[in-house]
Amino acid sequence: MHLSSKHLLGIRELLKGDIQLILDTATQFKDVLQRPIKKVPSLRDITIVNLFYENSTRTRISFELAEKRLSADTINFAASSSSVSKGETLLDTVNNILSMKVDMVVMRHSATGAPHFLAKHIPAAIVNAGDGINEHPTQALLDALSIREKLGTLEGKKVAIIGDIMHSRVAMSNIYLLKKMGAEVTLAGPPTLIPKYIRESFDVNVTYNVEEALQWCDVANVLRIQLERQNQVLFSSLREYNQAYGITRKLLDRIQKDILIMHPGPINRGVELDSDVADCGQSLILNQVENGVAVRMAVLYLLSGRKELSV
Repeated sequence: MHLSSKHLLGIRELLKGDIQLILDTATQFKDVLQRPIKKVPSLRDITIVNLFYENSTRTRISFELAEKRLSADTINFAASSSSVSKGETLLDTVNNILSMKVDMVVMRHSATGAPHFLAKHIPAAIVNAGDGINEHPTQALLDALSIREKLGTLEGKKVAIIGDIMHSRVAMSNIYLLKKMGAEVTLAGPPTLIPKYIRESFDVNVTYNVEEALQWCDVANVLRIQLERQNQVLFSSLREYNQAYGITRKLLDRIQKDILIMHPGPINRGVELDSDVADCGQSLILNQVENGVAVRMAVLYLLSGRKELSV
């Protein structure tokens, strides 16, 4: 059981078989997480550093928990409390960490391509935990696992990605994965938040009418409005965004169709998603959180090069 690449830098680089292998392995690890003792020795003697240059809660905790469940040794690094604040370069930081005999690096960085840069310069396996507005591969994988569990397959399923497409690395990874696995994709949101080139470049549908997207889809993956990445005003106000593009109970009742609701988090409740939708029976949001640990266990295990899966 091996991936075609030594690293997980993005979904774009993965083969369809790689995605299938990760999802199947994650399903096995999910069984482990249901046991009274939720730990296996699969990565004993492997040392992993979590290198986070951007704030993160869910992704960082999910990776840390996955590493502990696999019995790996972990080092947690936060740029804000390190020599980076004194001017140390990224490469120097990582080389110093590697001198401690680290096997794998899980990395989140605000600069697009930072994990790819590291992969060219250091021998450790690199896992991209989010780089700029480029990709967030493990989020797309856990989204895919969540859909597959509910619908049985991704092939032929209709997935609407709704919201801030322009600034979302989650959207990009999901588009790559869904298209590779045979799903249909529609992007929906304000015209100012959907890149003009994306329809032709990625062979996806685009609509600026959220109700139309919901009528069409089996799954709605709703994205957070990323105000911190916007350097200009792209819509009038959060209140008006909610009225025009937010997913509300009233809207779901009007379309009279059972669709699955997903969100990568954190949720801006009352903006892109109302609370009574986020917490309803159609919501897969907590499933996504649970599946995140299993998917990250699978990725770390498969990149470790271990020959046999001990579960």
